[in-house]
Amino acid sequence: MDNTFCISRDDFIKKIRPFIGKNIVKILSGIRRCGKSVMLRLIQQELLVNGVENANILAMNFDTFEDNTSQSPEALYAIIKQKAQAAKGKVYVFLDEIQVLPGWEKLVNSCFTELNADIYVSGSNSQMLSPEYATYLGGRYVMFTVYPFSFKEAVSAFKLYGKNLAPKEAFAHYLVYGGMPFIYQLNFDDFSIRQYLRDIADSILLKDITARYNIRDVELLKRIILFLFSNIGNMFSTVSIQNYLKRDKRNLSWETIHNYIDHCKTACLLLPVKQESISGKQLLKAAEKIYITDHGLREAIYGNNRNDISQVLENIVYLELLRNDYNVTVGKAGLNEIDFIARKNNETVYIQVAYLLASPETIEREFSVYARVTDNFPKYVLSLDEFDMSRNGIKHINIVDFLTSGQGVYI
Repeated sequence: MDNTFCISRDDFIKKIRPFIGKNIVKILSGIRRCGKSVMLRLIQQELLVNGVENANILAMNFDTFEDNTSQSPEALYAIIKQKAQAAKGKVYVFLDEIQVLPGWEKLVNSCFTELNADIYVSGSNSQMLSPEYATYLGGRYVMFTVYPFSFKEAVSAFKLYGKNLAPKEAFAHYLVYGGMPFIYQLNFDDFSIRQYLRDIADSILLKDITARYNIRDVELLKRIILFLFSNIGNMFSTVSIQNYLKRDKRNLSWETIHNYIDHCKTACLLLPVKQESISGKQLLKAAEKIYITDHGLREAIYGNNRNDISQVLENIVYLELLRNDYNVTVGKAGLNEIDFIARKNNETVYIQVAYLLASPETIEREFSVYARVTDNFPKYVLSLDEFDMSRNGIKHINIVDFLTSGQGVYI
């Protein structure tokens, strides 16, 4: 059994626990190797602890040879039906990486409507429930996004594998290598970590993007991904990508560039953030930033996480907000930009992210962006500084404290 099974991802389990055993399909979506399979096993463990018999649990992984697409949905349904008929009471069905199975949505719907089954599905595709798929399930599902380790989970992983690091040292590692669970078993070996992360990136590129969308010019797709990796946290446009490609005498249409980016989003690799006007409170068309689901992949493919620390810190904070179920946009206030406007449960919080507040000019720049914000919702500046520089009602917090204490403490 994978040792990551021993790391309790409590924040996620708390979200899914109210739905365990309920008459609704549970769907887990997320990038490859982020821990979806482990989450399914943690749910199975919870079932066993609560008295469910092992004979009532059926788990299949479609990313392996044994359970791959060589079996039709009809054949798989027959297997599940046999299990359900033999079980005493409800059968608990776990279908891992099911997106590779053509017709999976019909299989799930049949199990849901015809069998006494509690169904859990995972996949590396953010659009598993596109309109045609959702039609089959008729709204009888709940969706959860699984992300790589948060910094808090990374610290737990360090301890599990015998590395009781000081917060600064742990964060220095996390900043470079990210949160893909398996890397914490690699004993800080830089070569092995980078090789593993490159292999993940290749799998996403080849299986989840190139093969799925029948892309022929893989090298051109790689160039676009490299450009976006280098520009996380920056506003981007198709024109900037076209200009980037023209340096190598390559041309690509506006539509194709957008398609490639959408494919990367669907593969859970890239995360878009819309920009909104502070004054009008409306989203601005064609204004978008891109972040990456795991900044360790950026280091493995592009490098420079230490040099581009401000961008990477933004990425880390953004992922932390998503993990805590915030709806996030970028704020536009005149000529200034507020890194994140995060909303949940009718509450709003404004967050500005900086590396260090190392000069009066930097302090003024980071705090003054709130001058045009007239509401009374909380406003924060996050940085790696250890001294509290809060002023004018704007709270300054050290980023490591923000991540380890849990951002819910502040909001």
